Amino acid sequence: MKDYNTLDDFDIENKTVLLRVDFNMPLDKKTLAIMDDTRIRLALPTIQELVDKNAKTVILAHQGKQGSWDFTSMQKHAQALQKLLGQNVTFVDDIYGAKAKNAIKTMKPGTIVFLDNVRKYAAETEKKKPEEHAQSELVKNLAPLVDFYVNDAFAAAHRAQCSLTGFTAVLPSAAGRLMEKELTSLEKVVSNPEKPSVFMFGGAKFADGIVTIDRVLTNKIADHVLLTGLTANAFLKAKGLTLGVKNEQAFGEEGTPEIFAEIQNVYKKFERQIHLPVDFALEENGKRKEITVDELPADNNLFDIGEKTIQQYKKILGTAKTIFISGPCGVYENPLFRKGTEEIFRFITQSKAFSIAGGGHTVAAIEQMKMREKISHISTGGGALEKFMMGEKLAVVEALKMAKQRQLVHVK
Repeated sequence: MKDYNTLDDFDIENKTVLLRVDFNMPLDKKTLAIMDDTRIRLALPTIQELVDKNAKTVILAHQGKQGSWDFTSMQKHAQALQKLLGQNVTFVDDIYGAKAKNAIKTMKPGTIVFLDNVRKYAAETEKKKPEEHAQSELVKNLAPLVDFYVNDAFAAAHRAQCSLTGFTAVLPSAAGRLMEKELTSLEKVVSNPEKPSVFMFGGAKFADGIVTIDRVLTNKIADHVLLTGLTANAFLKAKGLTLGVKNEQAFGEEGTPEIFAEIQNVYKKFERQIHLPVDFALEENGKRKEITVDELPADNNLFDIGEKTIQQYKKILGTAKTIFISGPCGVYENPLFRKGTEEIFRFITQSKAFSIAGGGHTVAAIEQMKMREKISHISTGGGALEKFMMGEKLAVVEALKMAKQRQLVHVK
């Protein structure tokens, strides 16, 4: 029994459902065309179920934020959804005004209305409690027109924003199928992972990951942590290695003495469980060249892990029953430095372990290498995933839990 409602808990036949999704997409800077429709595709099971049950589905989503170059209308998103769904989607260039309200009032069962960018409403991004957001113009105008609120926006689940939590205070509310799948899969990894459990952290961001690494080892969620990318380089520097000017410049503003002191503490505590690369690949005369840790510092950037590291990491991954991946092993976009990411990711897909991958670049690498179907669960979350892994409460999930509690009290 979940402590939040799902679509199984409501009879939505012929009812009006307000569905909040996260369709915040990577766009082309010149044309604002959608570059990757993954987030729409992942929300399709929820939308299709609502359509199949003859619900009147009203979709709310955001793109970018006010002032950013990718802050734009949701019209292209509605068109992309229509194409993927193979069903008419009516776009309304309004959020809660007369045009939007009229479109909702005149809906027929089984149809879809897609409202405009909810962040065009200035108060959307304010951080408030659900009860406070419920007093907003957005909620006061839309809530009376719908029967249920469904939240399928896991990638934004850490945000206490108006359209994400406000409706839960006044409407019967449920998690959509994507939200439900994300929470169930991540719970499996964080609360009760099948052992041995191996976590792999890579990519270009490293400061936030230190807390996560500390937490998963302290709480015995992970048995081993494998590091690649800038995260690995940061740990090697904290160990006292000189990496070379270009490699140390790559740490940027995150590379403060405080951060490296923090890394030293974490590494001292868990030296046996944190595994670092023993060799690297860099570019020399347009070719891939591998060097060992003993050959550092290097004049050129360390763009990938080397063959020895790949084999060592495969050995550890081969024992795992649960694997969590966040971040590629190197600059996989360049064919010269795709080897580490491709070999490690392919090895994971061929293992019998339950595997979870999260983070934009991780998912992009998996997509590029056509491995999506072979990963047990791909998370849409960035910030939400990070907070979940650190054991922090997610505002949207807490709001959904409160909505269920209110409903149970009301039933009693």
